[in-house]
Amino acid sequence: MATITRAEIPAEEFALLETLRSVPEVTFDCERIVESGSELVMPLVWARGATREELEGALSDDPSVREFSLLADFDDDLLYRMTWVEQVHLVLEMVTTLHATVMDASCDGATWTLRVFYPDHDALSRTNEFCESHGLSFEVTHVREMEGEPSGRFGLTDEQFEALTLACQEGYFSVPRRTDLDELAADLDISHQALSERIRRGTEVLVEEALLVGPLSDR
Repeated sequence: MATITRAEIPAEEFALLETLRSVPEVTFDCERIVESGSELVMPLVWARGATREELEGALSDDPSVREFSLLADFDDDLLYRMTWVEQVHLVLEMVTTLHATVMDASCDGATWTLRVFYPDHDALSRTNEFCESHGLSFEVTHVREMEGEPSGRFGLTDEQFEALTLACQEGYFSVPRRTDLDELAADLDISHQALSERIRRGTEVLVEEALLVGPLSDR
C-alpha cells in the first residue's frame, strides 16, 4: 500500500549546509524536488529570514549549489530554482531507484524535514536499507497509509470527511453562510459540539497535510 512518510535528516547530511552556516537565520521550504539527470536535483526553494544580497552571496559559495535563479521576490520571501549537485544522495535514490516523490521539505537550520510519497512499503524499507549502508540518517516521524477511501487519502477519519464535505455542500463555508452547525448536526444526527470538533480537527488535518512541511505538532 502506498504511504506518505515524514522523516528528518540532519542538515550536515543534506544540501545548503554551507549556506545555513553562513546565514544561520535563514529557513528553507522546498515546494518541489525533481530529478535532473543521474546526479542532479532541481528544487523550487522558498527562503525566509535573510536579505537577497546575503543569501545569494552564501549560495554562490555553497558547493552543493551548481546554479540558482530568483523566480519571485516578496520582500521577506524569496523563491529560487536551484540545481543541487552534492549531499543529495538519499533524495536521488528516492526519486530514481525507488520511484518515490519528495512532496516537500523544510529546514530550520539544524534539521531537514521531508514529506515523501512512497508507492509501497517496500520502497520505504529500501530507503532505510540505503541509509544504513551509506551511513546516512533517516528518522521516520510519521507514516500514513494511503487507504482507498477518500478520507484516508487526505488523512481524515470517515466522520471528519463526512462532516467537512457536507458543510461545504450546504454552504457552511460560504460568505454569507447558508447553513449553521445546528442544521448540519441535525442532518448528521450528532450533537452541535461533536460536529464542531469534527470540523475543527478535520480542518487542522487538512492544513497539516497540504500546507505544513515541518514536524507535526503533538495531536
